[in-house]
Formats: sequence, structure tokens, C-alpha cells
Amino acid sequence: QVQLVESGGRLVQAGGSLRLACAASGRTFSRNAMGWFRQAPGKEREFVAAISWNGDATYYSDSVKGRFTISRDNAKNTVYLQMNSLKPEDTAVYYCAARRLGWVGRTPGEYDYWGQGTQVTVSS
Repeated sequence: QVQLVESGGRLVQAGGSLRLACAASGRTFSRNAMGWFRQAPGKEREFVAAISWNGDATYYSDSVKGRFTISRDNAKNTVYLQMNSLKPEDTAVYYCAARRLGWVGRTPGEYDYWGQGTQVTVSS
């Protein structure tokens, strides 16, 4: 079992930066691929970024590529999402997710554990 707790979401102006963190419990974190998803009001949950178990592979949605960076610290059981050049359309609840497998997935159905989410609001 893996429990995930996100933090770092807040109100920020367009063009600003935020770093989200997701702290994981459980002894398997270093073997889990991790992902970030987001969900805006009235929209489906969408893929943002993912990282393999060892950090060697990362993937991003086209909408955040070049602006967001996913990373992980297996010694701290934590995955991060650095978000730069934020836009109002980035406003959403951001969710951290863990996959039992070590390889990245890009759809919500590929992930087995979810955090409760953290709100990111970008004002124009």
C-alpha cells in the first residue's frame, strides 16, 4: 500500500513559479513510477508528467513541455513538479499518482494509488 500527500499548491500570478511536492509512504516507492495529473472544473483528469522508478525516463504533456519539470528523490520518498511560466490555463487541482510498475504511464487508469490533490490557481 502506498499513501501519497501533495503540497505546495497556492494562488500565483501568471508568469510565476511553483514547486509541488508529493510525499509517499511505503517501502516500494523506489520501485514505483510516479505521475502528476490535473483536473480543472468541468474537465476530465489529464496527464501532466511522469517519471520512471529510477528517474531515467520522464514524459510530459505537450501543454507543459518546456515549462514543467518532474523529478524524484528516492531517499526522501518524494516526487516534485517544478512549474515555471505558469498560465491561467494551468489552474486545476493537481494530483500525484503512483504506479505499481516501474515504467511510466500516461493515463489515469495505469496508476494504482492517488493523493488527495492540491489546488493551483494562476491569476491573469
